[in-house]
Amino acid sequence: MLDVSGLPTFTLTSPAFSKGSSIPTRYTCDGEDLSPPLKWQGAPQATTAFALIMEDPDAPIGTFTHWVLYNLPSSTTSLPEGVAKGERLPSGAAQGRNDFGRLGYGGPCPPRGPAHRYYFRLYALDAPVNLAPGATKAQLLQAIRGHVLAWAELMGTYQRGP
Repeated sequence: MLDVSGLPTFTLTSPAFSKGSSIPTRYTCDGEDLSPPLKWQGAPQATTAFALIMEDPDAPIGTFTHWVLYNLPSSTTSLPEGVAKGERLPSGAAQGRNDFGRLGYGGPCPPRGPAHRYYFRLYALDAPVNLAPGATKAQLLQAIRGHVLAWAELMGTYQRGP
């Protein structure tokens, strides 16, 4: 994981769920598997691009990556519900490969049992990332090291039952 301790933070929210609450089923493998809408504010003026990683640290096999998105333009302040799962967004942003082996968003899909936590982490960067679509989380983290101006986090939970 990227050490962002000591860096400024900004605000990341979703109209679909509040911080620490349950992610609605429509955004999971039990529903439509759509990416939830996200909004942010307060990023530094010097931001030139954003990168987003969504992951589940409670997965039985270790932290599981659900979404890798990078080179969102600095003018971007939100993502709509249901971002298409292709290589690029209309803005030119690129999507990486999640741990399901697919491009774009892969919603929560934990095994039955206790709730899992899902962290959406948005990084404000001082330079765009020089990666083609399909990069992994590890490749993205390496590329943004030393370029993070500030970061934001939103955590939601999801449980599939006992």
